[in-house]
Amino acid sequence: MHATTGKASATKYIFVTGGVSSSLGKGIISASLAKLLQARGMKVTIQKLDPYINIDPGTLNPYEHGECYVTDDGAETDLDLGHYERFLNVTTSQANNITTGRIYQSVIDKERRGEYLGRTVQVIPHITDEIKRCVQILGEGDRYDFVITEIGGTVGDIESLPYIEAVRQMRWEQPEDTLVIHLTLVPYLKAAGELKTKPTQHSVKQLLEFGVQPDILVCRTEHNLSKSIRNKLARFCNVGVEAVIQSIDANTIYDVPLLMQEERLDEVVLNKLGVQHDNRIDLNDWLTFLDKHKNPKGSINIALVGKYVELKDSYKSIVEAFTHAGAACSVKVNLLWIHSEQVQAANTSELFDDVHGILVAPGFGSRGIDGKIEAIRHARENNVPFFGICLGMQCAVIEFARNVIGLEEAHSTEIKDYTADPVIDLMAEQKGLADMGGTMRLGAYPCNIAAGSLAASAYGAETTEERHRHRYEFNDAYRKRFAEAGMIPTGTHPDSNLVEIVEIPDHVWFVGAQFHPEYKSTAVNPHPLFKSFVQAAKAQVLAGSTPKSNEKEA
Repeated sequence: MHATTGKASATKYIFVTGGVSSSLGKGIISASLAKLLQARGMKVTIQKLDPYINIDPGTLNPYEHGECYVTDDGAETDLDLGHYERFLNVTTSQANNITTGRIYQSVIDKERRGEYLGRTVQVIPHITDEIKRCVQILGEGDRYDFVITEIGGTVGDIESLPYIEAVRQMRWEQPEDTLVIHLTLVPYLKAAGELKTKPTQHSVKQLLEFGVQPDILVCRTEHNLSKSIRNKLARFCNVGVEAVIQSIDANTIYDVPLLMQEERLDEVVLNKLGVQHDNRIDLNDWLTFLDKHKNPKGSINIALVGKYVELKDSYKSIVEAFTHAGAACSVKVNLLWIHSEQVQAANTSELFDDVHGILVAPGFGSRGIDGKIEAIRHARENNVPFFGICLGMQCAVIEFARNVIGLEEAHSTEIKDYTADPVIDLMAEQKGLADMGGTMRLGAYPCNIAAGSLAASAYGAETTEERHRHRYEFNDAYRKRFAEAGMIPTGTHPDSNLVEIVEIPDHVWFVGAQFHPEYKSTAVNPHPLFKSFVQAAKAQVLAGSTPKSNEKEA
């Protein structure tokens, strides 16, 4: 590392708050700053404090929340943790995503155990102390030079007030080790023909009312901030003009670290925290990825079949995994969003006429199941590269059982409690569970991969470790019948022998994965299965084949 502080504890704490509006990109700004500090040789981690009462974000509806991201240690987290991992190429954990529900649960549990000795339990100091503990635990042992904490919501939200108060206290207790970045909006009024600073001024004023003075302003804008506007913001918001950082709309989220570098955000942060540094920064891998991403040598069409396609953030990690794999394979991946409820036997040829690959997305519940099964049937019968993830893999098993093996009533007991052929069934350890939140098969599990399989070729190895989020599994009682009919279990758990991967060797590319490979794909380390799938779709284009002309002999 190029940094020294001269203090017993080198860990610095950076808080990122938001004002004026949600969805300004606190997660991307946090990840971009972390990327720049990492590129300087520093150890960085990012944490998200979510103002939800939910114990874990995994209990939230995707329509309300977007994707639930899963870590190696089984945390169901906010989707921003996916950005953190994709940018930094490092893993996060339970400690990197804290909800208000977890904070209160911890305090109530302590009260029940008698740790407060009968004293009145209050927001201050007990809740705020627990928040500070959750922040500072990441800095224990000087594992990191910087802990960046993103606070969900916007300043002034009732549910975020305890977090802001905790920040105020840490600023008072550790003034040399803490820094606050406030992300705000500078809107452009077309009628007036000018950018307006008043929303930012009011946002900072509100933050000041809670006792927190931001050190840096990151101003989200559609137009470049003039020198006069920067001076005005600096004057009215009590920050140096060098600390007024422009965050203009970017073509891709992966451009943001470079834009923040141009604005010298990392330098301003280091200077304000008194961290010695030089100008050495290594972004070569990032620049290589960006160059490949922005200069593809061709394009492919991939149909993404799911039931949450109205909210594309529900599949955020899948979308980004295609971005990573596309860059690695020098192609632009055009995603065609297809709602599974719209897919029927009569329209599959029309829907998938121009696609070079079909991905059936994960999910829960019965809605859209029939459409997913029909999409898979089309892919299998027409030799279209197919990738099924979690429920997508399970639907592939059901489709094969019905249309190849001849088990017409084959189904998953998740969808149909009583079926003659439960080819997908509830995991043994899941039976009898009453609590839903956080009780699935969650987190990273090892997987043995059969030698000579497509998966083994993709991974370049016969073992891997992947993240799971499911309750149902391939019913092992049917394994032999599937293998004899041509669907081969090529990935299994080494201890339980649970089926993790299925393939059809006679197909151009047909893989179903019970796990979620998208969670482990990063900008500089694309996931092997996504790379292999994209490469197979690219081969379709290079061969001049289309789904119609690539049909197998009857």
